Formats: sequence, structure tokens, C-alpha cells
Amino acid sequence: MFRLNFPHKLSYVLFCVLYLCSSCNTERKNEKTDPPNIILINVDDLGYGDTEIYGNSDFDTPHILQLASQGMTFTNAYAAAANCAPSRACLLTGQYSPRHGVYTVGSSERGHSKDRKLIPVENIEVLGDSVITLAHEFQRNGYRTMMIGKWHLGDDPSVHGFDVNIAGNHAGHPKSYFSPYGNPDLADGPEGEYLTDRLTREAISLIEKSDEPFFLYLAYYAVHTPLQGKPELVAKYLEQGMEDKTARYAAMVENLDTNLGLLFKSMDRLKLIENTLIVFTSDNGGIAAIHPQLPWRAGKGSYFEGGIRVPMIVSWPGKIPSGSISDLPVINLDLYPTLLSISGIDPQNPILDGMDISREWNGDKMNRERSLFWHFPVYLQAYDGKTDDARDELFRTRPGTALRMGPWKIHHYFESDEWELYNLESDPGERMNLWDQETDVGQKLKAQLESWRQETNAAIPTQPNPEFER
Repeated sequence: MFRLNFPHKLSYVLFCVLYLCSSCNTERKNEKTDPPNIILINVDDLGYGDTEIYGNSDFDTPHILQLASQGMTFTNAYAAAANCAPSRACLLTGQYSPRHGVYTVGSSERGHSKDRKLIPVENIEVLGDSVITLAHEFQRNGYRTMMIGKWHLGDDPSVHGFDVNIAGNHAGHPKSYFSPYGNPDLADGPEGEYLTDRLTREAISLIEKSDEPFFLYLAYYAVHTPLQGKPELVAKYLEQGMEDKTARYAAMVENLDTNLGLLFKSMDRLKLIENTLIVFTSDNGGIAAIHPQLPWRAGKGSYFEGGIRVPMIVSWPGKIPSGSISDLPVINLDLYPTLLSISGIDPQNPILDGMDISREWNGDKMNRERSLFWHFPVYLQAYDGKTDDARDELFRTRPGTALRMGPWKIHHYFESDEWELYNLESDPGERMNLWDQETDVGQKLKAQLESWRQETNAAIPTQPNPEFER
């Protein structure tokens, strides 16, 4: 398994992709006047380093590698939240969590009450109907809007701008990856049919029937638990010496990659690939207890890098330089304004917190010192104690806010008003707190963080929990 030499493997893999594909991008094709199709692939719980393009040679992911060879790979990409529902709410609204109030999955009172020092902010579990989503924007501009897979923001995606919904509801994970699925929004297939295969076939079928430009939000349930891989793939990885849970996870990742290959092949067959932008990303970091996120610290549910760093690849033949690499810090909030911009759509949403990053792939080098924020005024209990690699063994995250600007990352924890400052270039694992050493940097970021919280009206828990025992 890869360990602390991971960044070097990443650099080597990306260099190879860039070298092999530089010759295929010597000329750009003529600009198309037709509105582009959009395929937004949002994988569930796929860690930053869980594919070959990001340095993992243990899992076979040739089609993701191929996608990177045809587009731009971002090496500093983030989700706007460290777990499923809030990240998806941010992606689809283009707004930070304090604006829509979706902070976590289910109750904000996660973990044992005796271990929580504060009464957390109340969580909103269903995205408000009044919010203008990315799907609304495309729908009102003549696109066919299609949602396939995990929705997780309410029972009915159609109220949020989707013409078609397949398999999407409030569920955060499947009951089973093998049919029968027990999903009220997806008819069961033949016994033993695999869910990721099925969702890909549904996507291809919808694309084949689309006569107008389309926006496809393909939100696979994979690779979220339960860890259920196809037996032949699990056996393959077990034979390579992996422990059982890692082998099952690897099997799910490889199957996902195989299905992406089928999707890309169908786009070629239908002659749609030239006018289709494909975005590939994940909703949060991987689960550290299943597959370590090294060199980043922790994993899903944590606001250390392992919980919020994600893969992001964008591909659009003739528009995005093949095999290109960007170290621009980006966040999934950026996809809302970017996708509208390249489609020639003026947003109706009055507040968008991301920025149009299409200028980056058009050769306009953007600001590497931009600030990114995360606000989590609730609790999220541990998965597996020490293996989670969080600040303590009881919670993956306690209430707090984080900010990254350039190489610097600051955390503020509300229970004890503690501040932490890390230099991600020299300390990617966020182990050495420089708050007392780099006072000028710390105070600058603190002022910026507090200003942002005021601007977004971010709720901060202050009420003591009378049941707290520690």
C-alpha cells in the first residue's frame, strides 16, 4: 500500500499522463455553438488517493486515468463538507453550509450526550424548496435534467429541478449492492444484478433518448458502505495479499471504473463526446478506517485534509488541454458558476460562493491564494477510534470552522476556543500546530475567518450541555 511517498507517486503518474497526451492537444477544435451537454459524476466516499491518477497503483482504474489524459486533473480539490448530505447541498446550491443549514446527516447530536460539551446547532435534513439549484438553472434554459443515484437531500429530487429521477431519495446508502435493492425509486433487476452496473445502464439509456442538451447528475452510491464487491474482483485483490475489507473496497472502486469506461464508450458511439463536459469528483474524503488517506490526516467526517480532499477531473475535448494538471485550490462550490458559464447561462441564484474556474483551463492562471472555508457547528461520532486519526477517539469532528489560504490551514474549535495553524506544504498531515509560532499568519487568518462567519451568518454553538461529564 502507498504511504508517505504518495505525493511523489502522484507527480510521477501525472507527469506520465501529461507526456503521453501532450501531442493530442496541439490544436484546439473550432468553438461549437450548440449548448454543451454536462455529465457531473459525484462518487460517494471515494478518497483523494484511491485511484491510479492520484497515485494509488494498488487499485485498477484505467478509465479514470484515461479521463485524466483527456482533460485537466486538479491536485488541490476539496468538497465543501466532510460528509455526504452537506457536501451535496453545497454542490447543488453553490452555497456554503451556513446559507442552507445542511450541516450533517440526520441529527446534529451525534455520539453520546455525556461526551458533548455544547448543545450543537440544529441541522436541516431536507434541502429547502425555495433554493435555486444547479438543476433549476439548466432546466429553465432548455436542458433535460436527469438525476441518477444518491440524492440524500429529501424524498423527491423533482422539486429541485430534475425532470428525471432514478434511484434518488433520502437514503444515504443502499440496503444492498446486489438486487433486490429495496429502493422505492428503482425497480429491482434480476437477482444478483449489481447496483453500479444498473445505474450506468440507466444513464446510457437516458443519454441515448435525449434529443435536447442534457444535464446528467450521476451520483453513484458506490463506493459507500456496505462493502460489497463482485466476488470475482474481491478474489482478485485477496490474491494480491490485501486484507478483506480493503479487497472489498478495491473491488468496488475497480467496478466503478469499469462502468465509467462503458459510459465513456457510449458517448463516443453516440458521437456526443466532442460537445460534452464531464466532471468527475467525490462528495468527501474516504473512510480512514477502510483505506488510509495518507499523507493526509483522518478521513470522512473530519476537517483535516483526509476528510475534505477529493479527486476532481474535468474533460471536454478541444476545450480543455489534454493531460493538463492544475494546482489551483478548488472546491465543489465552484462547479455551479463554472458549469453555467461554459453553457452560456446567467445564474438566477442571487448568492454563489464559488468561482468560475473555466478560466484556469482556458489558460488564465487564477489566484492560488484564494480562501476556502468549512463550517461544522455540530458533532460527528467516531468510526473506529484511533484508526480515524482525528483529534480524539470519540468524535471524527467536534464543532468548529476551518479555513485554507495558500499553504496555510487554520482550525477553530468552539468547545474550548482552541486555534490550530498548519503549513500544508511542510506538514500535509496537520501534525505540527504553529499557532504560537506563526502569530502574524494566525491572526490574519483568524480575522478573515471571523469576517466570513459574520458575512454568512454562521451559527456558533455556545450553550453548555447539562449532560456533559468530561
